[in-house]
Amino acid sequence: MIVNQRAIDLIKSFEGYRNTTYTDSAGVLTIGYGTTGRAGVGIDPYPGQTITKAEAEWYLQKAVENFAAIIRPAITAPVGTNEFGAFVSLAYNIGPSAFKRSSALRHFNAGDKECAGKSILLWNKAGGRVLAGLVRRRRAERVLFSTPDDVATPTAPTSSPGWFASLIAAILRIFTKG
Repeated sequence: MIVNQRAIDLIKSFEGYRNTTYTDSAGVLTIGYGTTGRAGVGIDPYPGQTITKAEAEWYLQKAVENFAAIIRPAITAPVGTNEFGAFVSLAYNIGPSAFKRSSALRHFNAGDKECAGKSILLWNKAGGRVLAGLVRRRRAERVLFSTPDDVATPTAPTSSPGWFASLIAAILRIFTKG
């Protein structure tokens, strides 16, 4: 399953772009859009390292793809695009192993989407303390999780038939008048 743009935009908005390494709220060296060495995308940030925005976008895309591939098999219930995107965002932030142990996944697989959405909100701590940024992120993930997937609206057929249909109708009129 492909991660939709809404989820990627959510991740980017909360991670923010930084072209130099920094230590995140959990004490992990990070760069770009929250990319760490644990992402498994071929970068292990070190102090003083810099990357371009294009590189950060590439690492983000690869990390999102990796996390999606890791968590997808753990999701055993039918999942919508926005639900999956919210789960990938959560896993991107807490790690896929923690996601696979989460009550959000457990409730979702049991068919209780309401409890799954509420359980996303529980992941609001780093270093044992509640962080306002994580509270905001979890609320945004829950909103995405609860947002119905877009449904493509089929276009209505035009009222005027094409030339081929008109030709067939004319031929039928000729042969049915007799």
